[in-house]
Amino acid sequence: MDDLRDTGTPEDETELAIEGALRPSSLAEFVGQKKVRGQLQLLLDAARIQQRPADHILLSGPPGLGKTTLAMIVAHESGRPLRLSSGPAIQHAGDLAALLSSLTPGEVLFIDEVHRMARSAEEMLYLAMEDFRIDIMVGKGAGATSIPLDLAPFTLVGATTRSGLLPNPLRDRFGFTGHLEYYDPEELERVVERSAAMLGVALPPQARAEIARRSRGTPRIANRLLRRVRDYAIVHRTDADEASVAAALELYDVDSIGLDRLDRAVLDALVRRFRGGPVGLSTLAVAVGEEPETIESVVEPYLVRIGFMGRTPRGRVATPEAYAHLGAPHPDGVIRLDDL
Repeated sequence: MDDLRDTGTPEDETELAIEGALRPSSLAEFVGQKKVRGQLQLLLDAARIQQRPADHILLSGPPGLGKTTLAMIVAHESGRPLRLSSGPAIQHAGDLAALLSSLTPGEVLFIDEVHRMARSAEEMLYLAMEDFRIDIMVGKGAGATSIPLDLAPFTLVGATTRSGLLPNPLRDRFGFTGHLEYYDPEELERVVERSAAMLGVALPPQARAEIARRSRGTPRIANRLLRRVRDYAIVHRTDADEASVAAALELYDVDSIGLDRLDRAVLDALVRRFRGGPVGLSTLAVAVGEEPETIESVVEPYLVRIGFMGRTPRGRVATPEAYAHLGAPHPDGVIRLDDL
């Protein structure tokens, strides 16, 4: 069954093209994140008035909230070209040196998952961000020499889902840090309304609200659910109404609050097999046949956010709300997270 949660990477080139087409091209078109948008607008306006590259920008927050889109908007509103890269692709200082030395004056460099760069590359980036210069080592051992190389002034936009993993020297060199929050249902309805208009889908308000409710507070997921509803309506020759939304998302195992097959498997194991916990992350992962990293980074944040799971020093626990959602009888006594 197709997994409609956000995985951080589009499933194929078609998905990538559609997601790109739905991206807003300006801060005025960008829905939500009002505080971050205002801060970015001020930063870009100041740079434009002073005719200089904008300060380096760090965007943090969960996947799918618009970090890449905001980087593209920064380049577009600055009238500068955009270079895209990612932390996992920069595993040696030489990789970063080649990238930085090829930048044109004022270019915007976007590095996704910047916290996953190699340590040697991070250390080279410190000097590049501060002085627009890097030192290249030539030779080895006692005969090695350092050759300074001046860089064209540039703006770095770094994106991270785990800002706590960034070393302090790197974090301190960003002139602005913006944290993106999950969207509320009303904002997601506006996202769905805009995307539906661009896709040519006639979507009544009730259907927009239903998609927003199942989108886990994430615009990327909302757009993907919208496309599946569109596909369902086309195949079944019906309107994209509330009934079509419910039928399409039931087919893709997305329930009324956005939980999918893996979410429910984790909750079911926690509630029925481990009697509500506490249970260790590795044990829970083995029970559902997934890697602990997947449970921790993909499933757990949403379950914790909606109050279905608690993280305690002794392990993960299910809350009474999780029992109620699964329709499972709650054991005697109420789990109190503060008591664990």
